[in-house]
Amino acid sequence: MTTLLDKYDLIQMKFEELDSKIDNLIEHIPGVQQMLAIKGVGRDTVAGFFAEVGDLQEYSHPRQIIKLAGLSLKENTSGKHKEQTKITKRGRKKLRALLFRVCMIMVAKNQAFKTLHTYYTQRPDNPLKKMQSLIALCNKLIRIFFAIGKKQFEFSEERMLKNIPHMRERN
Repeated sequence: MTTLLDKYDLIQMKFEELDSKIDNLIEHIPGVQQMLAIKGVGRDTVAGFFAEVGDLQEYSHPRQIIKLAGLSLKENTSGKHKEQTKITKRGRKKLRALLFRVCMIMVAKNQAFKTLHTYYTQRPDNPLKKMQSLIALCNKLIRIFFAIGKKQFEFSEERMLKNIPHMRERN
């Protein structure tokens, strides 16, 4: 039993060292503090995002990151047969999973993402299913992270909703 407790203490110590290393590494990345200020986004989320994506300066458009995550849409067609549009799932599975988990939390905790999710699922023309709405919100989060990482500005929920034409009409 003593051996197991010692092993547990050693593992806990290693986790604490890893946490401090992660804190030291992400504080040098531009835009991280602004990303952490977004309600529902935590340190592990931002660290995981940058671990999968790398330096944002290597990307010229957020669509490149969306494609890297495997969240771009494709339609399966053959002749006259048209299947439903789905995400490609060609990309980084861990990044996709991370974004999806974060979007579920953000729909629960962040008012702007909750409003957008409600709109997507209840709009009169072409409402999305809940899963489709979460994927759309994942793409939105990638665009937000990309913009903050490139320009280092503060995230504003009101500004995000104002910049979306269909949300402007509702307010």
